[in-house]
Amino acid sequence: MTTSQPSRTDARSTVETVFRMESPRIIAGVTRVVRDVGIAEELAQDALVAALEQWPRDGVPDNPGAWLMAIARRRAVDLVRRRENYARKLAEIGRDLSETAPPEEPADPEDIDDDLLRLVFTTCHPVLSAEARTALTLRLLGGLTTPEIARAFLVPEATVAQRIVRAKRTLATKNIAFEVPYGPDREARLGSVLDVIYLIFNEGYAATAGDDWLRPSLCEDALRLARLLSALMPKEPEVHGLAALLEFQASRTAARTGPRGEPVLLRDQNRSRWNRMLIARGIKALSRAEATSPALGFARPGGPPSGAPGPYVLQATIAACHAHAYSYEDTDWPAIATLYALLAARAPSPVVELNRAVAVSMAEGPGPALQIVDALADEPALHDYHLLPSVRGDLLARLGRTTEARAEFERAAALTRNERERELLLERARECGS
Repeated sequence: MTTSQPSRTDARSTVETVFRMESPRIIAGVTRVVRDVGIAEELAQDALVAALEQWPRDGVPDNPGAWLMAIARRRAVDLVRRRENYARKLAEIGRDLSETAPPEEPADPEDIDDDLLRLVFTTCHPVLSAEARTALTLRLLGGLTTPEIARAFLVPEATVAQRIVRAKRTLATKNIAFEVPYGPDREARLGSVLDVIYLIFNEGYAATAGDDWLRPSLCEDALRLARLLSALMPKEPEVHGLAALLEFQASRTAARTGPRGEPVLLRDQNRSRWNRMLIARGIKALSRAEATSPALGFARPGGPPSGAPGPYVLQATIAACHAHAYSYEDTDWPAIATLYALLAARAPSPVVELNRAVAVSMAEGPGPALQIVDALADEPALHDYHLLPSVRGDLLARLGRTTEARAEFERAAALTRNERERELLLERARECGS
């Protein structure tokens, strides 16, 4: 049954909108049949072409997503039937593939029978490079086109296209199973999934390069993926922790830029512009993280730290401290410094130490914080990291060492590849010279 016949333009627009919304589920469903994400994407595209041909003529189906899925799965079954080994497989299973349930997986109390979740773990498989995981996830789960991904990350379209093609080929040649991992392997693999989503969000939240400080569309894509994963894996506290972290950070978006698109630092933001609905979503997600792990009893601002929560839950709790503060000065900086110390113990990295230094500077003063920063001077990972001299410049300025501070801000400006951030750092340098 179809709706009344729309105009060709309206039907095409409907097809494109529905396909963008439904393509991840279609690709996931078809991958279960053909066991190859590259072929599954091609079959999903075939269904799109069929819709573009038929819907303008016959009308839009009552359930367009199901129509697209049916076409794609039918073509997947036809493809498998044509394979040389189909007769052998048919003899083994004893009935038509189109009527066959997907292969059973090992019995496991944590089994999650969801094709979308399988697709998430496939596109974020550690066998792929970080860049390939990001591009493939945005393509297959985010519904972005190759040009859109290229624009978002300011890289040539050909580069993105090559990453996607190579990623699909790698998954196929290495026979990566289309599955949700089990037992200890799940935790290791889940970390890769969460890292990909967080990387996508961060590139939108504070762009590495280019003329814009924010790329909201990337933040929205990452938020959508985090919410999807949270719904698919309700018993995983780190999944809820990531969702909470992104909700809290996204709540500040409107306050993070000024009238000319210039960056506005956290201490200078108008908190009345923070999105209270997203903050409420973040609080709810953090509560789910607490409910799914008894060790998270500390997870309210001001509560005593205890247990061993994961890094995303810790970061979300830090973000919650900011969300609950009416002003920068009212922030519970001692609690944040303690949480960063826990994070440094749970997931040590020079960047975490640098962030801890900022919290310590507010809780104890710039002097103790400068000692932490100076201890990071020889860290190879921070050699070209512009935020190291930026933080050091801020601490020196607060200590009255303005000449040194100006030099640090100028060094930070030379290292950043984001024009908006460069302008801000050079302005800080000028302030130190006045």
